[in-house]
Formats: sequence, C-alpha cells, structure tokens
Amino acid sequence: MDIGFLREDYNPPLLRRKDLSETPFPTFKTWFEHAIASKLPEPNAMTLTTTNLEGQPSARMVLLKEWTEEHFTFFTNYQSGKATQMEQSPKVCLLLAWPVIYRQIIIQGTVAKAPEEVSHAYFQTRPRKSQIAAWASDQSRPIDSREALEKRFKEVEDKFAKQENVPLPPHWGGYHVKPQRIKFWQGGKNRLHDCFEYRLESDGSWDLQRLCP
Repeated sequence: MDIGFLREDYNPPLLRRKDLSETPFPTFKTWFEHAIASKLPEPNAMTLTTTNLEGQPSARMVLLKEWTEEHFTFFTNYQSGKATQMEQSPKVCLLLAWPVIYRQIIIQGTVAKAPEEVSHAYFQTRPRKSQIAAWASDQSRPIDSREALEKRFKEVEDKFAKQENVPLPPHWGGYHVKPQRIKFWQGGKNRLHDCFEYRLESDGSWDLQRLCP
C-alpha cells in the first residue's frame, strides 16, 4: 500500500479576518464549542509537546480541563517524564486537532504549576477509581507487569476504602500554560488553507496576522 496517495480534499467555508475576534479567546471559545457540537470524541484532547535539556522533543496527549484569558489548564503526575521536562524547560506547545471539521489550534507559551487549591478542587471532581489510579501509578517509570499495576491499584483502593474522600496525592496536580502565540488553522480547497496567528505583544495586546498555509 502506497500511503503517498492517501489524501482528502478539504472544502469548508473560507475563514476571513472579519470572522475572528480582536483577541484569541472569543475565537477559541467559538471553535471549541463547534468541536463539542460536532460530537467529536474527546474534543478537549490535546497534544502537549515538551523538550529535554538536549533539545529532544516529546509529545503526548493530555486533556484540557479549563481555560481563561490567562491560561490553559491540564492535570498530570508531577513525577512523570513530561513534568521533568517542563521543569527543565517551561516552553511548551499545545495542539488541539479536529480533522473531522478541518480545524486545529496551536498554542505556544510557558508552563507553571497551578496553585494547590486548583489541583485539589479538580481532583475532588474525578471519579473515585481515577483518584485511586493517580495514587497507584508511578507514571513514566518501569513496572514488571500489568498484574503488578493492578495489584498496586487494589492496595491503594483498600487503603482508602474507609475514607469518604480520596486525598490529593502530593505528586499530582495541575499546570497552567500562559499563551504567547495562538494559531488557528482551517483546511482549504486545493491545499490553500486559512491560517491566522495571534501574538502577544509586550504591552499585553494581541497582534493578528494571516499566515501563508
């Protein structure tokens, strides 16, 4: 099979400057709500890209759990590989890709840990078994087998069996990504895609430019 011939023609409505807001956040809200209304699986799934001290990039999927005009928030294990890399280099990239509606949003910025009260509040909304898993998994570290992982899960489950609320693990919590550039990409006919990028200026305003696809 020659995958070089795998392609699809895009033909959504054109994206014009007048369709976009002066700052990126109203446009983000509109696009995100469209992704939800389109009934895409996990529309808040996004690729997080980080780099290590040697400049080697790593990418993985995380879930967007909150966004404001200040930051985009996700949660993870503070001892994971991604957490180590974010501590080494706070510059990250987020990608929300929605191929079914021919759209993607790319967010570049800097990352920092969210306040503990933010992590605690979100952790209490998680299903109990997800809370148990946060305690049971030493994310990114080797483990002998699936059976060993399930045994650890059961041990933690038993430990907290008599407690109404599972406490927040000290090694788990949120991150805020403060955006510096946000790119909105929409597929176009004949590969003439529409692409607009917002850049944060030193005075706090946003500059918007159309980019060649």
